[in-house]
Amino acid sequence: QVQLVESGGGLVPPGGSLRLSCAASRTIVSYSVLAWYRQAPGKQRELVVSDIGGGKINYADFVEGRFTYSRDATKNTIDLRMNALKPEDTAVYSCYADWGILGRYWGQGTQVTVSS
Repeated sequence: QVQLVESGGGLVPPGGSLRLSCAASRTIVSYSVLAWYRQAPGKQRELVVSDIGGGKINYADFVEGRFTYSRDATKNTIDLRMNALKPEDTAVYSCYADWGILGRYWGQGTQVTVSS
């Protein structure tokens, strides 16, 4: 069973930073899509950033240059560096991987809370 395990969430004051990491139990040398999503209480899940087959990386408009996505194929990890965090960034952040015919998987999520 393929696993995606997130880490790095926590409580941070407005303006603070966090680095989320997602460790995959399958190689990410080749994939269709890697992504980070988030879901705030009472809201639908929304895309934060997507990496389409190692080519184009797309950020949601609300990111506004504050988040940076990175991928390390030697460690099978995908990271999300988040700066200038706002209270509205509070959500459960989950990573997602689509390996085409090999399947699609979600991590269990990590809580990010931005509050003073």
